[in-house]
Amino acid sequence: MAVKLRLKRMGKKGAPFYRIVAADSRSPRDGRFIETIGTYDPMTDPAQIKVDAELAMKWLKNGAQPSDTVRNILSKEGIMKRLHEEKNAK
Repeated sequence: MAVKLRLKRMGKKGAPFYRIVAADSRSPRDGRFIETIGTYDPMTDPAQIKVDAELAMKWLKNGAQPSDTVRNILSKEGIMKRLHEEKNAK
């Protein structure tokens, strides 16, 4: 089972709100997911991002592949850098 970290769209038409979730790569975008990692609200200025860093690190260490957008969000939060440093420290 390939796990991906990706966005699940919530909110109404014209007012998107996203949850960052760990999901099976075969499940639909807004379908079944394994665990919620955080949220992303692009409608605020600046965009509001809340990520549970420990959960994100756990999934990334276990081989979950982030989507391009989630990779950018995690990079802004410093999680991808932390993962890279932990891999190189070993």
